[in-house]
Amino acid sequence: MKIGFITSEYPHPKVSHAAGIATSIKNLAVALVKKGQNVTVFVYHQKESTIVFDEGVEIHLIKKETFKLFTWYFYRKYVQKYVNKVVKEKDIDVLEAADWTGITAFMNFKAPLVIRFHGSDAYFCKLDGRKQKFKNFMFEKLALQKAKAYVAPTTYAGIETQKIFGLNKKKIKTIHYGLQLDNFQNDNPSIYNRDTILYIGTIIRKKGVLELAEIFNKVIKEKPNAKLILIGGDSSDIKTGTTSTFKLMEHIFSDEAKKQVNYLGKIPYEEVKEHIKKAHVCTYPSFAETLGMVTIESMAMQKPVVNTSIGWAQELIEDNVSGYLVHPTKVDDYAAKIVTLLNDEKLCEQIGKAAKLKVEDLFDINKNADINIEYYKSIIT
Repeated sequence: MKIGFITSEYPHPKVSHAAGIATSIKNLAVALVKKGQNVTVFVYHQKESTIVFDEGVEIHLIKKETFKLFTWYFYRKYVQKYVNKVVKEKDIDVLEAADWTGITAFMNFKAPLVIRFHGSDAYFCKLDGRKQKFKNFMFEKLALQKAKAYVAPTTYAGIETQKIFGLNKKKIKTIHYGLQLDNFQNDNPSIYNRDTILYIGTIIRKKGVLELAEIFNKVIKEKPNAKLILIGGDSSDIKTGTTSTFKLMEHIFSDEAKKQVNYLGKIPYEEVKEHIKKAHVCTYPSFAETLGMVTIESMAMQKPVVNTSIGWAQELIEDNVSGYLVHPTKVDDYAAKIVTLLNDEKLCEQIGKAAKLKVEDLFDINKNADINIEYYKSIIT
């Protein structure tokens, strides 16, 4: 089968941007190639148009273009023309795109289109309690209406997106993101840096980082030697207009806590994995995700995770078994779970083992790639 992915991000040195969506797409693309499928990735909004190859995947970078009027429309038609040319040349069977920004609105393709719910602007606005721009909603709705089928990374994300846009439930299939588990081995899970708490993700309000600052203040009172490591790009704050959310965190940290915080910013992916290995506890108090790749990466490496309790997270972690689920606003309870783990090595080991088993069961990309292949086949037949 010949499969095409349309995306604004992909993990490659020549690609301008790569985050969680990029990782999940690459994991699937590479797994599909290993199973004998032909995969082409179209990455729009790039500095130049060129073709590169990586791990058997053909990657087409499509240059960002501006037009005198209605760039939002004419650039979409530009991408459509480029993609359709390759679809015809390579005889691509099925295309997949993300829901974010409704990039495929106004596009018509020469192959069936599947949209995966990586998280639309409407979805995140609903979870954040923010009002969405009407134009953005209409772009996303139009894009979704033109798709032949949908994939949700969690049932929760599927249900919420279906309700927001009034989609046909029967066209939505839940297929979890997956990991190449060989890349997330931790041969010595009992070796780590004591009392080190790790957060990975954008420093942005919707990820619960302001609550995390309050939580860490509570932890420090019980564990004065605890350390908090933050990894991820800083972001402006939509509520206050501040250019740095980390600056907002700094105002929240107590004097004692501030001394124990190490913000590393963005670092190479291999270094991130080393930090996961060294962490005692990983924490992701997010208010808005469709799944959360860093959660399952941490679980795969046998780390006890204290996660949000909101919808999607309940599909990743069995509370009190393979991790802890606590609502980010329950600062005292959240801090107490972290302290419990820091105080109990055997509990950390037990939860870490259960977390690894959970990931092997639900998030093995080799298993999930087969599910994707069968779903693609059902769409094109």
